[in-house]
Amino acid sequence: METGTVRFHRLLRAPAERIYRAFLDAEAMAKWLPPNGYTGRVHHLEAKVGGSFRMSFTNFSNRQTQAFGGEYLELVPHERISYTDKFDDPNLAGVMKTTVTLRATPFGTELNVMQEGIPEAIPVEACYLGWQESLVLLTKLVEAEIPE
Repeated sequence: METGTVRFHRLLRAPAERIYRAFLDAEAMAKWLPPNGYTGRVHHLEAKVGGSFRMSFTNFSNRQTQAFGGEYLELVPHERISYTDKFDDPNLAGVMKTTVTLRATPFGTELNVMQEGIPEAIPVEACYLGWQESLVLLTKLVEAEIPE
């Protein structure tokens, strides 16, 4: 069975700590990770190496839900996150691996995301579109400067 890979690069005007936290905070993930047209729910999140998470996206139009979960493989604060993802749907078999790297620059934080092992049943172009939409929402979340 063939699998796909997607890669993204962004420069965000936000500190690496804030971006790192957005990938590991359940409320933040429910806000930014679901692509357009979907709501998200984090059912479980244990952000430590060997810890797991479980989440679902629900299509707002037809109410169909897709659940998935995984395990944290590597967590280097403010620098690197690596985790697996596996869908509950047997038609989307296989384990995906996502690696997020963060690097501070004089202009913000460089973000690189690579997702490997995308099941053949999911068009890679759909993954690109979904991640692009999610990263727009991530940017809005982490770049916001709200006065205290």
